[in-house]
Amino acid sequence: MDQPVNLSAALASFDEVYSPRIVTRVNDYDVRIAHTRGDHLWHVHEDTDEFFLALDGEFSVALRDADGAERTVTLHAGDVFVVPKGTEHKPSSTGGAILMFEPTGTSTTGDRHEGEVPAHVDSTTGHQLT
Repeated sequence: MDQPVNLSAALASFDEVYSPRIVTRVNDYDVRIAHTRGDHLWHVHEDTDEFFLALDGEFSVALRDADGAERTVTLHAGDVFVVPKGTEHKPSSTGGAILMFEPTGTSTTGDRHEGEVPAHVDSTTGHQLT
């Protein structure tokens, strides 16, 4: 990509939630944006951390440790959080937008997930921004 990408304009170009668009690439990593609303699903990325930046609204990430204990981290616009690799997590939101930074080819539903993928969650490795 040889032109700047305006994130507000990019977010305005699509409406689907939990269906990330790739806005650029850095080495072997995608920079993705997504609208968020409702619950995602419990999933894990075994071999990579997952970086979240809240762009708008409120975005929560429930985390489950190895012994099953759960805690929730809530992000507001401008907050960042990294889910460590191998950590089960479940994003949710009352509505907003996020930016994610993760290796190209990383699935939005992880290497494994719990239960059926909800209809509003796009199990993808990201879509090109159009």
